[in-house]
Amino acid sequence: MPNTLSHEITLTPAFHDLDPMNVVWHGNYLRYFEQARCALLQQIDYDYPQMCASGYAWPIVDVRVKYVRPLRYGQPVKVRATFVEWENRLRIDYEMRDAASGERLTKGHSIQVAVDMVTQEMQYVSPPVLLQRLGVSS
Repeated sequence: MPNTLSHEITLTPAFHDLDPMNVVWHGNYLRYFEQARCALLQQIDYDYPQMCASGYAWPIVDVRVKYVRPLRYGQPVKVRATFVEWENRLRIDYEMRDAASGERLTKGHSIQVAVDMVTQEMQYVSPPVLLQRLGVSS
């Protein structure tokens, strides 16, 4: 089991992230997930530049968001990204919590699949490079 399964970032929504009801617009949650995902991938030295260098693209094929409580302007939040699947696809779960109270605000997940950049064929098993970066046996 890898010891780098999760990574957490802290962010504060900016004014331009709000919708007309003065809460964070629903689409920006995906951007926050992306920031946490990139930090998680950087932790194992397999962020998007390293993915491309390894010969694989990892498009997102599914993403889900469950909005639990509204996120407001200036509200510090912690966004945790966690690897939960990596054998045949890459699934990352997300959880957003209020930084002060720890109250859950949002949760979700994304699913990515490996695509060989030369043949453009989807891989039905995760390439060995991902398993190596995660520190798990192939």
